[in-house]
Order: sequence, then structure tokens, then C-alpha cells
Amino acid sequence: MLHLGGQAQDNCWRSRTSTFKSLSDSIDTTTASGRFFFHVMASLAEMERELTVERTRAGLGAARQLGWKGGRKRQMTDSKIALTNKLLASGVPPKDVAENLGVSVPTLYRWLPASARA
Repeated sequence: MLHLGGQAQDNCWRSRTSTFKSLSDSIDTTTASGRFFFHVMASLAEMERELTVERTRAGLGAARQLGWKGGRKRQMTDSKIALTNKLLASGVPPKDVAENLGVSVPTLYRWLPASARA
């Protein structure tokens, strides 16, 4: 309904001579009252969407102030990075290190700078 409401507000329906008639509700965009009802419903849908976005942003902001960080948890903790450095320095192949830590080889390399591996 939001998409249709946006088109109705742009007067796209009248310029293309398209109409909308609901069989179950008394909505008929060929009449003034039907167009008015359609515009009111579209405006309410738009307002509800904006309120949802506003509440979501407020909630995320409040969570950030409390120290919450969004997203996935880190797969490579500081202890895993230290262990990785030790294992790679002792000559263990990266594939085996990644398998032991439960991560992929690209994840392993993403967390270890190239200068630290050399």
C-alpha cells in the first residue's frame, strides 16, 4: 500500500487515467472521497514508517550510550590472535592453525597483519 500511496500523492494515477477500486472496501479513486481516503491511508502509512525508523534510531542510540556494540561477535579474540602468532612462528601451517581455532584461513589472515606474519 505504501508504493501505491506514493504514486497517488504524485498525481500519477490521474495523469495516466488509472483508477483503483477495491471490491472488499469502499475505496474508489474515481471519486473525490475515494481519492481523499486513499491519500489519508497513504499518509498514515508514511507516518507509521517514519515513527518506526525514529524509534529504531533512538533505541540504537540509547544502547550505544550503555556501551552495547552491534553486529556479530568477533571470531578472533585477543587470546586467539596471540596463540595464532605463536603457532605460525613455530612453523605450523596456516590451514592447521585456522582449523584448530575454528576459523577460516581468510579470517586468520584478516586479523593478522602481513608485517606480523613475516
